[in-house]
Amino acid sequence: MSDAGFERSRTMLQAMARLQDEHNRHVAKDWRERCFPYYRAVWVECAELLDHFGWKWWKRQQPDLGQVRLEVVDIWHFGLSMLLLEDGVDDALVAAFHNGIGQPRELEAFRADVEALAAEALTTRRFSVPAFIHLLNDLGMDLGDLSREYIGKNVLNNFRQAHGYQEGSYRKNWAGREDNEHLLEVIAELDAAAEDFPDRLWDALAQRYRETL
Repeated sequence: MSDAGFERSRTMLQAMARLQDEHNRHVAKDWRERCFPYYRAVWVECAELLDHFGWKWWKRQQPDLGQVRLEVVDIWHFGLSMLLLEDGVDDALVAAFHNGIGQPRELEAFRADVEALAAEALTTRRFSVPAFIHLLNDLGMDLGDLSREYIGKNVLNNFRQAHGYQEGSYRKNWAGREDNEHLLEVIAELDAAAEDFPDRLWDALAQRYRETL
């Protein structure tokens, strides 16, 4: 398992793991000892995800795939935290993503796959990597997509913390729209492959936050 593609997968997963650890330490320096209920956050995020995708048969609903992808990324934040408390980014995890992503699936399977991920979190209090990979394949997301959008949401999460999220003073609605919506627009305007992407994203979010006071 030493091919270039496998090593690229390892590099992306390790980079996300470092960012997640840094964010968790910003929230609580001793997060590894605190036993936060990340499993609960996973299944609650699964419910929010279904709301963006649509599940009500008694009304017309149009999936908001941009928000759906961000909810998948939110789930990954908590799932990655759980994995870091176990074996971290080992060869088995890299192989699961490297070999599992890119297996075509029907979007119609998406709701059942979300429920499978939530059920695993509820019954075993663990994060199901195979179920999560199914979600990525349902949406046609590869590891590069996950990494790009994860970095974007990680920057927003840190931005929230720096502007009073824990204290309750952060303003999540900017000019009548959630900050997640602004995040999607800003990501689309920037070069996510650029080395200074996180810094430029932070600056763009800060500008919008100030302008919408």
